[in-house]
Amino acid sequence: MTSRVIETATVALIALIGAVAPFPADTIERVYSTDWYLRIQGVLTTASNTIPIAWLDIGVVCLLILAIELVISRTRRLGPKRAFKRNLITAIGAAAWLYLLFLALWGLNYRRVPLEQKLDYEQSRLTRDAAFAFANTAVAQVNAGYTAAHAASFSRDALEPPFADAQIALGAIRLATPGVPKRSLLTYYFRRAGIDGMTDPYFLEVIINPDVLDFERAFVVAHEWAHLAGYSNEAEANFLAWLTCIKGNSAQQYSGWLAAYEHALAAVPRGDRPMLKPLDEGPRQDLQAMAARYARSSPLVRRAAHGVYDEYLKANGISEGIASYDAVVRLMVGTRFKDGWTPRPR
Repeated sequence: MTSRVIETATVALIALIGAVAPFPADTIERVYSTDWYLRIQGVLTTASNTIPIAWLDIGVVCLLILAIELVISRTRRLGPKRAFKRNLITAIGAAAWLYLLFLALWGLNYRRVPLEQKLDYEQSRLTRDAAFAFANTAVAQVNAGYTAAHAASFSRDALEPPFADAQIALGAIRLATPGVPKRSLLTYYFRRAGIDGMTDPYFLEVIINPDVLDFERAFVVAHEWAHLAGYSNEAEANFLAWLTCIKGNSAQQYSGWLAAYEHALAAVPRGDRPMLKPLDEGPRQDLQAMAARYARSSPLVRRAAHGVYDEYLKANGISEGIASYDAVVRLMVGTRFKDGWTPRPR
């Protein structure tokens, strides 16, 4: 066995251990998620903010060029059979190193202490009546905020203070650095797959689908910023995004409550939905515009993308998979709040 094979096998074994080892959540929370990770996040996101181009695009293009050049040169030099074996070993080693880098730069946040254990949260509060009452609260907030929200426009700078306030409300001492929303070479894929945005776990930057409507943008950006803050669980990222928006200006509050309404509606049994307070014409038109944008995506690409992401979330310990997006209602309904929708700590 050559030294190259031994090195690759060692790295692959370490990556496998990293994937399945039961890391103590308290240690991850204290040492990594609230300290070491946020130090790195500040450096990487600040660096990625310096250019409008997504570093992810640059990295993927460079890797593809390098991989193609390596395959061609080895095939010419060693012949197809020997080159295939060498390339396979290289691919395994590269995948292992990329996974370890993913864990170190962001992925360990999947192992942190859940918000349900840090807030005044009780599962017994998750009742039909409580979900119904919260959905009606969201309806009232959306109806009341529509006119003022549509008189304003999205501002990234205006979203930063409530993002800081929301992190502090969840107990943060060290705050995450907000990322500049970027476009990407993935934009066409986002449109076809019905994806609003993503957080790049290597360069810790945020990429937003440019088709996201102006009144949606605050919540979508805040959701990706929540991932930058170390909340990898989709329900927790939605919760932090909602807290961010409702602590902000009229446009941000409307964006947050409209998203909360969508999630809350999914938690109300279909037979009970006609008994909810009705949305006004303006918010209904906004939801129709969002549905029309979503309808322009490809059902085939959308199902494939959601299936892949569902498996990715489950592989990282999120048992609900992609359904965890709507699981945010559990946090909204099961958490006790102080005045101003500030969560009470446990």
